[in-house]
Amino acid sequence: MTAKNLPLSSDKMLALAAKLPTPFHLYDGDAIERNAEEMKSAFSWAPEFVNFFAVKALPNVNILRLLAKHGFGADCSSLPELLMAEEAGISGNKIMFTSNDTPDEEFRKAFELGAILNLDDITHIEAVKRACGRLPETISFRFNPGPERTGNAIIGNPVEAKYGVTRAQLFDCYRIAKEEGVKKFYLHTMVASNELNGDYIVETARMLFSLVAEIKERTGVEIEAVDLGGGVGIPYKEEQNRIEWSYLGSEIGKLYEEMIVNKGLKPLLVSFECGRVITGPYGYLVTKVRHVTEKYKNYVGVDACMADLMRPALYGSYHHITVLGKENDAKDHVYDVTGSLCENNDKFAIDRPLPAISVGDVLVIHDTGAHGFAMGFNYNGKMRHAEYLLSEGKVLKIRREETYEDYVRTQLFNPEEV
Repeated sequence: MTAKNLPLSSDKMLALAAKLPTPFHLYDGDAIERNAEEMKSAFSWAPEFVNFFAVKALPNVNILRLLAKHGFGADCSSLPELLMAEEAGISGNKIMFTSNDTPDEEFRKAFELGAILNLDDITHIEAVKRACGRLPETISFRFNPGPERTGNAIIGNPVEAKYGVTRAQLFDCYRIAKEEGVKKFYLHTMVASNELNGDYIVETARMLFSLVAEIKERTGVEIEAVDLGGGVGIPYKEEQNRIEWSYLGSEIGKLYEEMIVNKGLKPLLVSFECGRVITGPYGYLVTKVRHVTEKYKNYVGVDACMADLMRPALYGSYHHITVLGKENDAKDHVYDVTGSLCENNDKFAIDRPLPAISVGDVLVIHDTGAHGFAMGFNYNGKMRHAEYLLSEGKVLKIRREETYEDYVRTQLFNPEEV
């Protein structure tokens, strides 16, 4: 079971909602830092262990700086993400650049920063040479195991995925890269998303450690590092349990001894690119109730909408909801909790048992610290709201709310002929 706690007392959360315009996202920075340290401790056996935080999960420079203090790097997949990592003081081999259908300018920027280029396709070898003039000294390839593995429910069947090189292509990738003068080689995969079975992540390590030996045998290339990808999930529901870092660290450590150390293979750097599990449980969307209506169903209309958190509408995802001040009240009413977009799927919860709700109540939607604000948009002219960071007892504003001027900034009120 997973308790759905608030980052502050209910009274303090209510006071914050009275002081600040709603909706807003609040991130518990202290909890994020503790989580980062727990992950590092679990993998302290691994030489130069690093987690490349997936910037796409929570793209805010202040979050990147917070994690960089704990030795985290950045997993980037676009030019803006590279620029944010640079702004946060992250560069060199602390950036893993994993992208697909990549434009030349993005390869060039990653090359300039000294990032690890994690190539998604065998043809990208020539694309990097064209964009950058040569291959970098260090390069990585993203492996797609195809029918060898069954992707989990969210990420789907690897055979259907557009990402990564096939097993047959993988060995050619390393041969070509070696011939082109590459000196250091990484191996990467990503076969899970929001996975709560720790053994699935352990088996991914087994797959990559096995490949390390096979790549050396077939190509002579010694792999320097393996990136196990992300995919470690979080328990969105109270009845679910988290994967313990201690379990992953221990089980993957045993495999490392068995498959790398005991076979005399070169010591490997081990890394992840986890995002969701680092910040997801420590984000909260705070929103006020505007309307309570009775139609064919009972509806609670709030001032947030799917532009602020689209996971429930996009995936049918569950997010726990706390009604501030009514935590101990009986959940004897059933509501759909909705936003104000002109879309019928603009719902945070469907047929959700909750306490009796009144206009003006404040709801806290849990586990929005990843793929929440990040996936926002401006449909219906909805403005992106502010983000706040709870750190050492202080609430810090780390992103201001959008204005109408922001919304129309790129429009030309006097159209130009082209």
